[in-house]
Amino acid sequence: MQQFRFRDRRDAGRRLAALLSAYANRSDVLVLALPRGGVPVAFEVARALDAPLDVFLVRKLGVPGHEELAMGAIASGGVGVLNDELVRHLNLPAHVVAAVTAREQQELARRERLYRGDRPRPEVHGRTVILVDDGLATGATMSAAIKALRQQRPDRIVVAVPVAAPESCAALREEADDIVCAITPEPFYAVGLWYADFSQTTDEAVRDLLAQARVPFTAPMV
Repeated sequence: MQQFRFRDRRDAGRRLAALLSAYANRSDVLVLALPRGGVPVAFEVARALDAPLDVFLVRKLGVPGHEELAMGAIASGGVGVLNDELVRHLNLPAHVVAAVTAREQQELARRERLYRGDRPRPEVHGRTVILVDDGLATGATMSAAIKALRQQRPDRIVVAVPVAAPESCAALREEADDIVCAITPEPFYAVGLWYADFSQTTDEAVRDLLAQARVPFTAPMV
């Protein structure tokens, strides 16, 4: 197997940022991270591009009894998408869909409060949004994020990840306006195999990085 490509998520973010230089120093650019693992990556991207950083939370709506099967998703900003064809095929009653949605909305709101506190959500309409995660396996979560974000009418959606399964990167090209996958190894196996350190990102780390991102970055004197 190939050697590890990234030391950790911060290293991956710095290397990913080098591929996004076209978006640097632009007032219309906003970097949104998919928590939790996407936040350390996005922190480095936002700092390199001199762009604001925030989180974009996505919660899958799992089919009751088969939670791994997504019938839709909800995301930050009160937006959601539903796979109507799947719901009809499984003959899921409206009250079941509503119950799952309500439960996931509660969890999404809890995480929003945990990560953002009283800060308002960033304005997305008319902006170039760079959606960042630590990697793409199936790409399902990122796909849901794109669909949900579209409803807030950004000018452009850019997906940026350090590592992705080749087929997932290719598929998302049809959904995003631009996509940057730093490496697309074959065989892929799993996102974590391409990091020397893929330890879990904690809620505390997410909050700390978001707080750091709100402080203007000053390059060290030479």
